Amino acid sequence: MTLDADVLLDALDEGQRQAAEALLGPVCLLAGAGTGKTRAITHRIAYGVATGVYPPSRVMALTFTNRAAGELRGRLRTLGAEGVAARTFHASALSQLNAFWPQTIGGTMPRLLEGKARMIAHAADSLKLKLDTATLRDVAAEIEWRKTSRLSIAQYGEAQRTLPAALTVERMVDIQTAYESTKDARRQIDFEDVLLAAAGMIEAEPRIAQQVREQYRFFVVDEYQDVSPLQHELLRLWVGDRDDLCVVGDVSQTIYSFAGASPDFLLRFASHHQNAIVLRLERNYRSTPEIVHTANKLMANQPGALTLQSATTEHSAPPAVTGYDNDQAEAAAVAEAIAGQIAAGTSPEEISVLYRINAQSQPIEAALAAAGVPFLVRGATRFFDQREVKEAIMLLRGASITTATEPLFKSVSDVLRSIGWSQEPPQSAGAVRDRWESLNVIMRLAEDAPEEMTLRDFVADLVDRQSSNNEPLRSAVNLATMHSAKGLEWDCVYIVGLNEGLLPISYARTPEAIDEERRLLYVGITRARRSLGMSWSASAQTGRGGRRAPSRFLDDVRDRTQQ
Repeated sequence: MTLDADVLLDALDEGQRQAAEALLGPVCLLAGAGTGKTRAITHRIAYGVATGVYPPSRVMALTFTNRAAGELRGRLRTLGAEGVAARTFHASALSQLNAFWPQTIGGTMPRLLEGKARMIAHAADSLKLKLDTATLRDVAAEIEWRKTSRLSIAQYGEAQRTLPAALTVERMVDIQTAYESTKDARRQIDFEDVLLAAAGMIEAEPRIAQQVREQYRFFVVDEYQDVSPLQHELLRLWVGDRDDLCVVGDVSQTIYSFAGASPDFLLRFASHHQNAIVLRLERNYRSTPEIVHTANKLMANQPGALTLQSATTEHSAPPAVTGYDNDQAEAAAVAEAIAGQIAAGTSPEEISVLYRINAQSQPIEAALAAAGVPFLVRGATRFFDQREVKEAIMLLRGASITTATEPLFKSVSDVLRSIGWSQEPPQSAGAVRDRWESLNVIMRLAEDAPEEMTLRDFVADLVDRQSSNNEPLRSAVNLATMHSAKGLEWDCVYIVGLNEGLLPISYARTPEAIDEERRLLYVGITRARRSLGMSWSASAQTGRGGRRAPSRFLDDVRDRTQQ
């Protein structure tokens, strides 16, 4: 049921309201971290639907991850804007390819390649080359960068890229040529080919272009600073000669240039779109003034950076910067601090430890395990891939067909009790406790659901989360790289390993690469709501290795009293 239009606007601050009311024409919303950009764009879409300006079926909201797309769909559904498409660029392009491939080329679409490594290995074998796992990953990343940058293999050969140590430019060109030939021979396409093929189809077939543009008229693009040249071109083809395009982004959160992302499209939007409306959201509702001040200090004088203003009256201690003798001492101190916070009443899921690369998680994991603190490594086994979760959803789906009048809480608890859930957790650790924790996540979702939600709606929401990998919170401390933390937030954040060689990473040698590392730390800092700790260590292990220097970025954020 669509909400009243005025009620939708009443829920917004002045800046968000201006964004919601700018329904037509080109709109650029520069939205800093924690300023409510998702709230602004979902209310904007819902307001357009409620006022009759937007037919829901003609609106496309685009983003970059399945989780973000799932969140958009959930919020739009709550606001009464059902029927609006909220998808990733890849999902939209793949849907169009499936629809139009039989008409334009004939037959079924080629099979989608899930990962490039095995195909690259076969291509290298044909050239009498043996590549290790790390080099295969690096070659895959280079293929992705080339395609998203819209370069041919010949143009890539002239791009002066930094290559894996084992490969020359000539060898890299040969491998990519062999990879494309092998892929074509097996009638497969990779994820970048999906975008390339969709763009090529729309550009070459006026009839298809017309159908696509008749289907979608109003476009909203979230995280526009992450758009690649290929995605930008596909978006241009989708929009056509119309100008009902709203883009939302923050230059200070551009952290995916290695995948072809460029903030230039966001920075130049107003110059490329006549009469564009440019609005700013700079009131940060997430973090304490002390954390916001630290983030602003880090980004002072950076091109395009917004200056955040904390909207919360809650204060915190200034973010601490601490040095340790080695990684183990750093991890032990962080684990002890986290255990203390949990004992004082902070929920484990509201705490996160962030780092630059995955390898840094090992000492943190060991220290948390020794302290008896539950933790979850983001990127490990996905919640919806667990057997007990799949079983629960299947049984809930069956119950939703027959259960119509019971309260949601009782319906869900009855189903979960049938497969081992109980109100009190088991006292033992191990697999039994892990199973209970997973089922309890579903129970908590039911407890937090709107009062009027039916079991059928609850199951539909679970299935939508499952299909988009939009995982719910689990009662465990989150361990994550700063890249994977983007779009998330926690009450308490610890950023570890702030050493030269890790942040900035050792291979970031150009000024542009160093700037991106700075933005990565900014993303980490702005994940924190109430407390933030930053640390570095002088060596990797006790009594081993050379001395390491703290990150140069710490000079910009630490108080003068901190050493």
